[in-house]
Amino acid sequence: MTTIAYKDGVIAYDSRQTRSERIVSDNSPKCQVVDGVSFFLSGAVCDEKALIAAYFGTPSPVPVECSGYAVDGGKLMLVGHDDKTGIWKQELDLSNPDAIGSGAQYALAAMDMGATAKEAVEAAAKRDVYTGGTIRTLIIDPGKAG
Repeated sequence: MTTIAYKDGVIAYDSRQTRSERIVSDNSPKCQVVDGVSFFLSGAVCDEKALIAAYFGTPSPVPVECSGYAVDGGKLMLVGHDDKTGIWKQELDLSNPDAIGSGAQYALAAMDMGATAKEAVEAAAKRDVYTGGTIRTLIIDPGKAG
């Protein structure tokens, strides 16, 4: 899993990749840019390509076990895949902090207490064994980033 947090125009994400209960890497790139859309995904790494393909209109014939954020044309969307209806996209309000992944509850609590998105992922990494490594950020709304 992973922790990905959004607050005040910034997405922060860790770089830990795990397999079962083992750490595979603490330097995994979690941001994938495809056709100008930035994807930040959590869940089964083997399903990421299927979710991205579904985002662009190619349905997956098998279940997809990952979800995440897509930044498309300045819009932040929560994206996932439902086995019955396929891809789903929900535009998020940029004025509201949000987090996904295994450490989401820690990140949300940290942001509620005033942490930035990066500080929130750092806080999640202290408690969630599936979050760790280098914490990276991407500014998606330069007018809001502070």
